[in-house]
Amino acid sequence: MKIAVAADERTGVADAVLDELRKRGHEPLPHGALAEAERDDWAWASEAAARDVAEGRAEQGIVCCWTGTGASIAANKVEGIRAALCGDAETARGARRWNDANVLALSLRSTSQAELEEILDAWFEGEPSRDEDDVANVRHVDEI
Repeated sequence: MKIAVAADERTGVADAVLDELRKRGHEPLPHGALAEAERDDWAWASEAAARDVAEGRAEQGIVCCWTGTGASIAANKVEGIRAALCGDAETARGARRWNDANVLALSLRSTSQAELEEILDAWFEGEPSRDEDDVANVRHVDEI
């Protein structure tokens, strides 16, 4: 699976995200500080990754900044993106299930290597709920 990945600096788990994706058989499409000759500010890089997802160049995205908050806000400004800031595996699992999230936002400051692996496990194992109430809620969010 192609996954757009953005970070505004190569600190914390930024490089580990790329390594984990490759190890799991995914093809990362890097942005920001993770790519040569791209802007490394969180807003630009996160938007670039989100556009890859929204425009079909990537199936999912992962955006990172110091807290993860700014990256998630920037990604969510792109139409069709549902970015979720996840600091643990259960939040990632719920974001995929109940929110049909297509972009994972991570904190470079607080995500450890062990947590990263658990979050990615939950994210990739998760799938959107088929429950009609959950599906209706996601459709409603997309209409806002």
